[in-house]
Amino acid sequence: MAQVYRSSSNEQLGSVESDGTIRNANGSCIGKIERDGTIRNSSNSRVGKIESDGVIRNGNNSCIGKVESDGTVRDGNNSRIGKIESDGTIRNGNGSPIGKASGIDKKYVAAIYFMGIL
Repeated sequence: MAQVYRSSSNEQLGSVESDGTIRNANGSCIGKIERDGTIRNSSNSRVGKIESDGVIRNGNNSCIGKVESDGTVRDGNNSRIGKIESDGTIRNGNGSPIGKASGIDKKYVAAIYFMGIL
């Protein structure tokens, strides 16, 4: 069953299926996160990777951010840019809620909301 991610106004932005397929609000596939963390776009091209320690890399293998175990999201310069709370609330760097993604892996949420990979 797919888990839905939403905007701060509760509008459905998309979903993540159990196999890692990411869909937009219209149900179109926009990418996939494979079991090993490889991120692919809708054309199946490799566009990044999420490592087991939370580091997120772009298609050139450059570190563009990290998700810490508490849900804090940092950019490639180690600046705090947001947080994903345990209940799925997504907050920007100022602490304001910008969305909700209950039941979705925090690393996936960070890649979708903060890193602009897909």
